[in-house]
Amino acid sequence: MEKALQTMIDNMPAKTGKSLAEWKKILKAKAFAKHGEAMKFLKGEHGVSHGFANTIVSLSKEENLSEEDLVTNQYKGKEELLPIYEKLLNAILKLGKDVVKTPKKGSVSLIRKRQFALIKPATKTRIDLGLKIKDKPTTERLENSGPFGSMCTHRVRISELSDIDAELIAWLKEAYQKAE
Repeated sequence: MEKALQTMIDNMPAKTGKSLAEWKKILKAKAFAKHGEAMKFLKGEHGVSHGFANTIVSLSKEENLSEEDLVTNQYKGKEELLPIYEKLLNAILKLGKDVVKTPKKGSVSLIRKRQFALIKPATKTRIDLGLKIKDKPTTERLENSGPFGSMCTHRVRISELSDIDAELIAWLKEAYQKAE
């Protein structure tokens, strides 16, 4: 079920015109008291299909935290990783104005038309960067996706600011370009 939900979230911008984060902001501003009211609004006012509307409303109620709160919670007890996260995020956001950052409970998805990267604080000393680069061979540093499963094709372990180097930026660009 988790894989199907992730696929739905990844496809949301292309299918509904907005990312999950954007829909959450819209629903938060409206502050619907009931699930059905929010569903009717999304379907009637925005033409969102029933399945996407239900997912958006369910996830909005489940996560009434701001994007900033979600990221803060991810790094509780792992605060020394925040400079690495911020440098990595800045590098990703420079790839293009169409990059959408979608924080979730345990990670931050980076989406163009599809998810191309995922940032996850894996341990107190390491961030795992998931990348989606089909048909790219693995290397010692560019590992198979590991715990990301099918959400990503590769994983890079990042423990220091210096790990965000030209090689890593090139992989990010490749993933970004393939997500159009």
